[in-house]
Amino acid sequence: METLSLAAARGKALWALLLATLGSAAGQPLGGDSGCMARPLAKYSVTFTGKWSQTAFPKQYPLFRPPAQWSSLLGAAHSSDYSMWRKDQYVSNGLRDFVERGEAWALMKEIEAAGEKLQSVHEVFSAPAVPSGTGQTSTELEAHSRHSLVSFVVRIVPSPDWFVGIDSLDLCDGDHWREQVAVDLYPYDAGTDSGFTFSSPNFATIPQDTVTEITSSSPSHPANSFYYPRLKALPPIARVTLVRLRQNPRAFVPPAPDLVDRGNEIMDSLSVPETPLDCEVSLWSSWGLCGGPCGKLGAKSRTRYIRVQPANHGTPCPELEEEAECVPDNCV
Repeated sequence: METLSLAAARGKALWALLLATLGSAAGQPLGGDSGCMARPLAKYSVTFTGKWSQTAFPKQYPLFRPPAQWSSLLGAAHSSDYSMWRKDQYVSNGLRDFVERGEAWALMKEIEAAGEKLQSVHEVFSAPAVPSGTGQTSTELEAHSRHSLVSFVVRIVPSPDWFVGIDSLDLCDGDHWREQVAVDLYPYDAGTDSGFTFSSPNFATIPQDTVTEITSSSPSHPANSFYYPRLKALPPIARVTLVRLRQNPRAFVPPAPDLVDRGNEIMDSLSVPETPLDCEVSLWSSWGLCGGPCGKLGAKSRTRYIRVQPANHGTPCPELEEEAECVPDNCV
């Protein structure tokens, strides 16, 4: 099967046109030492499923300008000589542009350079954006026995520099290709922007930090959009499923998945976790003036307001007004 050269992507300025023309490196790849003994080529379907719902992630859930959504998926089938991103390491300039602003050109040039100079990239693949927090997008990829690792990134929109993805997933298992792989995805911070919330203004992290996983307690700041101290772990915010496609002389058809696995997958997609969100209130205001007749006890009050409404059976809000006895001042 003929493949397009990575170099063919050069010079195409439009992102949509660029995604439509991405392909694998021409000729037999030379890089990589994965030890894969499977047949040289394997093709997979890739399905990305967003699980970013207001029920699962009620805190500061983006409803407008813009609403919760996912960027295009951008990935590569590669050898161990190439790394798109890695936890506890610094991201490249191209990946920074992608996760902060959704600009993919610099990242594409980095992947292309790795394919041409190091011959460590076999194919680049992409999938369309998902216009809501929940939904699916899909594509196909071709892996080679010397380029059996798969990496990809999807930007969380809106966010400062948050993303989900996979780093160097090996589709080869010794002498055969893996038939199906499903991975739950959790949010990561690229370490280039210091915002705490989905809609935080751009505030560069200086010096740049490394990639870290965002958890229910880290960053441990109440303003963090993913801060759910009652949870031991966040529910998965997305999932990716890769299924090997089989080729025969007549057609290209996916294998029939095991009925039990398929049933579990359907039930999993239907179940939506309800993350409890506790009420958050402001600090008390100052006490008001003491009211009442001179020579007798009067009353004063103070108030506070709701900062975060409770959701999914979270702790309800306390009283927002409080009164106390006092002696009126400045009686005439």
